Amino acid sequence: MKKTPVYITGHQHPDTDSVVSAIAYSFFKRSQGVQAVPCRLGKLNGETKYLLDRFGFPEPQLLTDARVTLGEVAMDPPSSITPDTTIFESLQQMQQYNRTYCGVVDEENKLIGFFTKSDISVIGLYDTARSIAIMAQTPLENFRKTLDGRIIYDDPEMALNGKVSVIAMTEESRLQNYDVDRRIVVCGNDPAAQKTVIEKGAGMLVVVWAQEIDPQVVECAKAHHCPILISGHGGMNTIRYIYFSPSVSQIMKTELVRFSTQELAEDVGRKMLQSRFHVYPVTDPTGRLFGYVSRYHIMQAPSKKLILVDHNEFPQSVRAIEKAQVLEVIDHHRINDFSSQYPVQFRNEIVGSTCTIVATIFRENQIPIPVSLAGLMLGAILSDTLNFHSPTTTEKDRSTANILAAIADLDLEEFGAELFTATASKADAHPDELIKADMKIFEVWGCKLSISQVILATTEDLHLANGVMEAALDKFAEKKDLDLTVLAFTSIQENGSILYFGGNRTAWGKEAFPDDPTREQTFHKGLLSRKQQLLPRLTAVIEKYA
Repeated sequence: MKKTPVYITGHQHPDTDSVVSAIAYSFFKRSQGVQAVPCRLGKLNGETKYLLDRFGFPEPQLLTDARVTLGEVAMDPPSSITPDTTIFESLQQMQQYNRTYCGVVDEENKLIGFFTKSDISVIGLYDTARSIAIMAQTPLENFRKTLDGRIIYDDPEMALNGKVSVIAMTEESRLQNYDVDRRIVVCGNDPAAQKTVIEKGAGMLVVVWAQEIDPQVVECAKAHHCPILISGHGGMNTIRYIYFSPSVSQIMKTELVRFSTQELAEDVGRKMLQSRFHVYPVTDPTGRLFGYVSRYHIMQAPSKKLILVDHNEFPQSVRAIEKAQVLEVIDHHRINDFSSQYPVQFRNEIVGSTCTIVATIFRENQIPIPVSLAGLMLGAILSDTLNFHSPTTTEKDRSTANILAAIADLDLEEFGAELFTATASKADAHPDELIKADMKIFEVWGCKLSISQVILATTEDLHLANGVMEAALDKFAEKKDLDLTVLAFTSIQENGSILYFGGNRTAWGKEAFPDDPTREQTFHKGLLSRKQQLLPRLTAVIEKYA
């Protein structure tokens, strides 16, 4: 039985700790038999990419919506046929899978048609004109497969009009007045009657209850271009089955109501209400047949299962998270607006990095941490604690980092220096890129604000024309409907940050962090932490006015 996947994801605008925590905790959950899938909610920054490449990890899957997609819904498997499959073979497959339908695919397994038992009514129930036209286009090999027969003589000049005649009375006087021109003639093992209908212009001769055909009959067939087939069935079944010899391409539907695996299950359910079909084909993004879905499958589809790491506030999480089932939360931030209708395993610790908590969980459960994963997690801890310079850093972060460094065989100081030198942001990037690189959105007393942080090797790398960053922040605030936008350029080497503000509450930001009148751009010494320094001081000013 296929296991239901559990998606483990960090927050929007992912930083290194968020992404690595998802990867590491997914590894831990898989060791417990859970089909855990690490995810990201946005584009990776340069630092995260550097660490993933260095330790050999692929980018996590991009998760855009917490609602279930059709590709995640349990549905009927994708049995299929080709356009050349006979109607009889299609019916046998439907019986084998206990279905009334079958998708028709090309040589690349791409869906090109749909065939159901109701389509056969074209032959069995409606005017014979349609079935005659179809039978006239049917090749001899199709008749052989359907009747489980043997071709005694094939002729490339075979010409059929699609009509079927059954010769039961073989007296010559009766046959003389019988019109068999270009017809498919079914008859018994009577050489004289066989020869007569061939001479009268039969298009094809189907013989029942025979093992061989008289050589004179075969010679007559050659002279009149009339193929001969010995049926593997008796008279009644031969007559019944022969109409199922055409290829399904003759009667299949080509204008289809189909769905894609990428569509949301709830959207598909609404679309189903606009039609009366009981089953629908589903294709992957390339058009290949994926399976078959019905209203039953949609109604039985479970909610997507999520584990949140490095965040717990829904505005920072994946879109439509309220429609998913959150199983666990592992975080080191404040608990603000989290709520759930299901019991949740919630672990929140006062540490500087979520990876510190995840590494602790490995040790608590005696699960060995692979060397490459230990190096990756060490990089995340150094990143989130700003190489232990952040005021959020705890002794537990330092001791955990030492353990991971020992497992990964890395010198802690050398690796930290290498990490921040190699991944320091380029201050000459476009302002929009700098704002979005590592951004978190908060709501404090009705004030919606964003705080972005860019790590620089040194603030001397910062060369911005007057007013450029403020204008970009104002524009971003207007676009995202924010009251206040904050961008911090942080230098670990210099142990401080330079701040820029935008939005209609810019004055509140400048009140929280007043400018130094002696400097063109104030450097705030010791200001490193978004969580413990920036947000609390901004909150104090917002509360004052709100």
